[in-house]
Amino acid sequence: MREKVNGSTVPRRQLGRYLRDLRNQARLTVRAAAREMEWSEAKMWRIETGQGPMRSLDVKAMCTVYGASADMTEALMGLAKETKARGWWHAYGDVIPEGFDVYVGLEDAAWRSSTYESDLVPGLLQTARYASAITRMHLPDISDDDLDGRVRLRIDRQALLTRATRPLEFEVVLSEAVLRRPIGGREVMTEQLAHLVYIAERPNVTIRVVPFAAGTHPGVLTGAFVLLRFPLNGDGSESEPPTVYADGYTGGLYLDKPHEIERYERAFRGICEAAHDEQASKRLLAEVAGSHEKG
Repeated sequence: MREKVNGSTVPRRQLGRYLRDLRNQARLTVRAAAREMEWSEAKMWRIETGQGPMRSLDVKAMCTVYGASADMTEALMGLAKETKARGWWHAYGDVIPEGFDVYVGLEDAAWRSSTYESDLVPGLLQTARYASAITRMHLPDISDDDLDGRVRLRIDRQALLTRATRPLEFEVVLSEAVLRRPIGGREVMTEQLAHLVYIAERPNVTIRVVPFAAGTHPGVLTGAFVLLRFPLNGDGSESEPPTVYADGYTGGLYLDKPHEIERYERAFRGICEAAHDEQASKRLLAEVAGSHEKG
């Protein structure tokens, strides 16, 4: 029998989060909101926990009750249109307005991130000058004000690693190419690598490096990706399905089917096996930082 393919839960889950936040901002209980919508409380719960697809007209009605802005209403209606997608490719500027970052919401809700990067330092570990150089390369015509805003938002995201309550468990494996590619010039790279050495001292951050000498490993085939896991419920079950995110030039691919997660988990284990341990990785980071500094 052919396996039934359900829609990706990623847009549904994120839509539910935003609608729950809007309801809380409007100081409405689930019961009060359900009464306003003439729905059952059970239906409200299913919506806010991403248990099913949503019609954009229903989302518009909820946004009206919650007093959401026109931009937010447009964004959530666009997100609702994606809740029936099989494997979800989010391309900015299509049905979802630019700046409505679904990944940031997922990352904020996660308790653990297992990340492999083949070309660039992950956003949560970037210095302001490194982030500025990357953004300017991606958007060469961006204004200085918009550039500053984007960099500030990226740096603000890094509070996930240092917050007092439930800081994100961040396990990162970098290709050696990430360390040696001179993004922004020697001074920027020296500062960036020094920051990696510093942040790796945090108990919730692990940084390892796959050396060139490792040769072929699963990351050569997968490319860069992030595997997010979410907090457990009181009974030990996962509150949300694990999700893989792979960034692309025009958007990001979200995967959450069990067989997809299993393949990426296996790939990440293989990448870790090819990588240096933490101490050897720190020595390599310091060594390459010195080479950038000397020029």
